Amino acid sequence: MQKRNILHSPRLLELKKHRRRVFLSKVLLFLLALSAIFALLAYISRLPGLNISSLEIIGNKVIETGAIKDVVELNLKGKYFWLFPKTNVLFYPKNKIKQDLSLKFKRLKDIEFSIKDKQMLAVKLAEREALYTWCGDNLPDIEKKTEEYLCYFTDENGYVFDEAPYFSGDVYFRFFGSLTESYFIPGIFTKIVSFKDFLSNVGVKPVSLYVKSDGDIEIYLSSRYLPPEAPKIIFKKDFNPEKLSENLEAALNTEPLLSDFKNKYSSLLYIDLRYGNKVYFKFK
Repeated sequence: MQKRNILHSPRLLELKKHRRRVFLSKVLLFLLALSAIFALLAYISRLPGLNISSLEIIGNKVIETGAIKDVVELNLKGKYFWLFPKTNVLFYPKNKIKQDLSLKFKRLKDIEFSIKDKQMLAVKLAEREALYTWCGDNLPDIEKKTEEYLCYFTDENGYVFDEAPYFSGDVYFRFFGSLTESYFIPGIFTKIVSFKDFLSNVGVKPVSLYVKSDGDIEIYLSSRYLPPEAPKIIFKKDFNPEKLSENLEAALNTEPLLSDFKNKYSSLLYIDLRYGNKVYFKFK
């Protein structure tokens, strides 16, 4: 009984209340101090000298400046936690702007940001160069007109981006075959282009290429016929470009292909390079 009376004595109870008041006072002071700090930071973050007031778009050649500005300005609207403006030069949403621009404009290859004098946000862009076109997973129906199927521009790495307008003739080299995450045959694309360029250098005019599902690759040559009726060069997907070039060049400089290719080109059906050093060919 005496022990319980001591634990509940007025003196001890008053001491507990005092400690509780001190603790609550400290918590309140901490919250007030934290609120004051946030208020001060919010005030400083809104100072005109620390906020973006204008935009400069640099490097775009095809994409309209206004379209770029719309995306940037949309991301600069609003505040973080209802306090800090997204226009602040120290923590504007750089990564989000870059992500949104890349998703909306696949032509963009690189995006850089910098803050210039007078609180100007400079957005420096590099656009992909349209060097080729990709025109679908498979060759189009031979009865279908060329202007009726869609093609998309492709850059030097095989990346497929913007829809291409219709071009009459062979303005751009055309690729056919399946894509891997917007890339055409990643891993061997540069080898393909190297071999295509070799063909042009030896007087053969390639106009399109088709990667078949079985792994064979067909390069179609300039002709009055459309693929798959046009003359073609066939080789395997795991080809060695140097060896393939050597074998073809040797065959083109050796009879009877030397004369036949020159005199009967319009009746050429194919040149087959799938069998090592042996080169097979056929004319109508």
